[in-house]
Amino acid sequence: MSRIGKKPIVIPNGVNVNVAENLVAVKGPLGENKIELLENITVDINDNIINVINNKVEEKQANAYHGLIRSLLANAVEGVSKGYSRELEILGVGYRAAQQGTGIKFQLGYSHDIIFDAPEGIKLEVLEATKLKVSGYDKQQVGQASANIRKLRPPEPYKGKGIRYKGEHVRKKAGKTGK
Repeated sequence: MSRIGKKPIVIPNGVNVNVAENLVAVKGPLGENKIELLENITVDINDNIINVINNKVEEKQANAYHGLIRSLLANAVEGVSKGYSRELEILGVGYRAAQQGTGIKFQLGYSHDIIFDAPEGIKLEVLEATKLKVSGYDKQQVGQASANIRKLRPPEPYKGKGIRYKGEHVRKKAGKTGK
């Protein structure tokens, strides 16, 4: 049996969890997430505590699904109550970002500016010209939007210029040495 799957999930105040046949809907002040249950996994809700139950304990794949569903539910409950955020930094001379409506306009050393529009459910904000924040209620969407922004100009290994996550360490290569 999955050790992660056995842990109960506490439902905070202001969050509603509804279970229909194989769909769990989690609704809170920041948004709504829906998680589809996989085969042999059921959800039990008692006294603001969610328990994920594995019906086929002896199967290896069912144990993996048990932990997966529990993690997805825990992330959904935390996301609709607190939300998730990811911060990014821009390094490089002349590299900057500016807020443009709900999206961001980037100047990243290309011959043109890049406009990145916010996906649905994601909030983009420019804290400074070289710092930005991606926030939302869905952990997967926040991570994917951050990765898409980072992909616009990934950090290069010689000077470290580009877009990186806050606190990310970029290993630098030694440049060519002259004679």
